[in-house]
Amino acid sequence: MTPTDQEPRKRSVVSFVHRGGRMTVGQAKAWERRWPDLGRQVQDLPDGPLDVDSWFGRSAPLLLEIGSGMGETTARLAEAAPEVNYLAVEVYQPGLAQLMLRAEALGLTNLRLLRGDAVVLLTEHIAPGSLSAVRIYFPDPWPKKKHHKRRLVQPEFIALVASRLAPGGTVHLATDWENYAEQMLDVLSGEPLLRNRHADWAPRPDWRPVTKFESRAREEGRISRDLIFERVPG
Repeated sequence: MTPTDQEPRKRSVVSFVHRGGRMTVGQAKAWERRWPDLGRQVQDLPDGPLDVDSWFGRSAPLLLEIGSGMGETTARLAEAAPEVNYLAVEVYQPGLAQLMLRAEALGLTNLRLLRGDAVVLLTEHIAPGSLSAVRIYFPDPWPKKKHHKRRLVQPEFIALVASRLAPGGTVHLATDWENYAEQMLDVLSGEPLLRNRHADWAPRPDWRPVTKFESRAREEGRISRDLIFERVPG
């Protein structure tokens, strides 16, 4: 995928980092078998809001996870919430293929996948006020100060996310990088359409599975922090 595939216009922030990697034989077979039903390319979506109800075959609260990685956490979260239409957007093809394998093994019917830039998805294909929740777990921290501008969680992006949430809908972020956590708290606190459900950091929810990134962070002595903000009327 080239930058122009998902960037009809130049932006300073995109929702992904370009990564290489070929699919395994099993992943390739899963892609061929399940992608026509479960997946869509963001760049190939028709103009206007995504017809989510038709795609899922039902009307239900719509949750968007940005950056599903290899899908272990995503599959478990979707399994735990069968009443929710769970939409995951990711750019890494082997990760999406692996998620389809996990979904197949669990018999999930409430999960759909999109490959591409979440910024384009939110801007062009998600209607305002239509999301019950947005989850972004352990986005690329871009730890070097000169690269902080590449971080996903910036005021413009969070304003976009907030505009797509229904009143009372939540945005849930998690990171193990202290500096990024502080930036996330500042950015979310500065968005007038959002309010913090807690004084600052949210208690780590028992229902959020421990990711491989979180396990590695613990081994390296870093503390993971959660933030849960909700959309206010307006």
